[in-house]
Amino acid sequence: MATAAASAPAAPLGTLVCASLTARSPQEMAAEVAATAALGADVAELQVGCLDGFQPRRDLPVLLAQPRPLPVIVAYRPKWEGGQYEGEDETRFETLLLAMELGAEYVDIEFKVADKFLKFLSGRKPETCKLIVSFHNYECTPSGEELLSLVDQIQATGADIVKIATAATEIDDVSRMFQVLVHCKVKQLPIIGLVMKEQGFISRILCAKYGGYLTFASLEKGKESAPGQPTVAELINKYEIRQIGPDTKVFGIIGNPVGHSKSPFLQNQAFRSVGFDAVFLPFLSDDLVKFLNTFSSPDYAGFSCTMPHKETAVRCCDDLDPIARDIGAINTIIRRPDGKLVGYNTDYVGAIAAIEDAIRASQPTDPTTSPLARRLFVVMGAGGAAKAVAYGAKEKGARVVIANRTFARAQELANLIGGTALTLSELENYHPEEGMILANATSVGMFPNVNDTPLSKKALRNYSIVFDAVYIPKETRLLREAAECGATVVDGLDMLVRLVMVQFGLFTGGMPAPQRLMREAILTNTQ
Repeated sequence: MATAAASAPAAPLGTLVCASLTARSPQEMAAEVAATAALGADVAELQVGCLDGFQPRRDLPVLLAQPRPLPVIVAYRPKWEGGQYEGEDETRFETLLLAMELGAEYVDIEFKVADKFLKFLSGRKPETCKLIVSFHNYECTPSGEELLSLVDQIQATGADIVKIATAATEIDDVSRMFQVLVHCKVKQLPIIGLVMKEQGFISRILCAKYGGYLTFASLEKGKESAPGQPTVAELINKYEIRQIGPDTKVFGIIGNPVGHSKSPFLQNQAFRSVGFDAVFLPFLSDDLVKFLNTFSSPDYAGFSCTMPHKETAVRCCDDLDPIARDIGAINTIIRRPDGKLVGYNTDYVGAIAAIEDAIRASQPTDPTTSPLARRLFVVMGAGGAAKAVAYGAKEKGARVVIANRTFARAQELANLIGGTALTLSELENYHPEEGMILANATSVGMFPNVNDTPLSKKALRNYSIVFDAVYIPKETRLLREAAECGATVVDGLDMLVRLVMVQFGLFTGGMPAPQRLMREAILTNTQ
């Protein structure tokens, strides 16, 4: 592979944070550049094709006037590459040349017309302006060999910076882009390599680990210029992208959905507070086995597993904590230094402790025993979370009943833990005694289906304690209606804060969790 153009610098401060701006007027876009600078970004990308009635000689001087708070990339994307411009290439080329002459620090041109553009420039590009030659694939991510060939072809045009943006059909696609970033880092070739869509989200953060020149973000939610973009504030504050480097350990939550998870915010704040060099990310994946095989580097050191992977995860592990083995489901995987995967279950700790504390706070209890002892404890669900809650309740001496839509699955779990089984329809009229405890371990009522509930309000009158493992929203319909019936309610956030503290210790090799920080963070960052 040829060496990089002499004028192309490596990213001076690690991976740069660039806000991609799509305002409709020059004045609004200029104001957004200032807002971007105030948030701490390094660069602003001006998508001038988004401007209403764009007139280059009128509008570019407004956008590029000095003093300017940030360096800018000027992009004038044609419709055939995902943009708005539908005219002749030469008119667009003249606009980009004018941007160079007015002091734009970067100009972006598409690989398909890069040779034609450079011929048009005929040596008129100022030394102070860097040329980004970009390739976008909005359908998929090509093979590693195709991506490396594309890098060579883009570099051969005379690009100062190579840009390749592809689309993820699954999260594993991102690993090929990481390989390309590492290759270019070794060659000292500046590259922007990103994978779009939610499955590609991690590329926008971990490019900092693998030497990416720049990553794109939106100014705020709702102003994304490409699918899967985080906001500037998320990159800088939530994920601390400027602290991410080659030695940063990677942790994350694997599941579908994961976008609602509060774990990244909680764990990243906790890592930062104790000086632990790590980042915690959402990993959207439907295939746990493939994910673990793809992201098998020791740097991918631990994972939280959520729906639908808690039972599958057991089969993926080389070893299991004894409690996790008994439950038959795990929510935490740790990769040991020898590469072996060890599974743990912290769900039961979080759920049971939250329910016990709620009972102690609302009713007189015997301090020498668990307040769950001898109580009738009904668990809705039969998946991994239900297994953990049922196991924990049984360990505390409760009489456990499993209720599930599919009776066979309820029966299977009931047999496993020594309980009885019901269908959810039978649960509607189930009232053998007063003071029962109900625990919802299904996803019914989770955002966005906030009007759903697993049990009628009429049936809720039979319970004195109602717990819901769902925590988005904090007050589910189930909990709201249970409270209206006079029950003591326990929300999923109480469980979450406890289980993530246990996970923190597993992730960090035994560091004590910053309990107050994590509890305050979760209570102040919920919907």
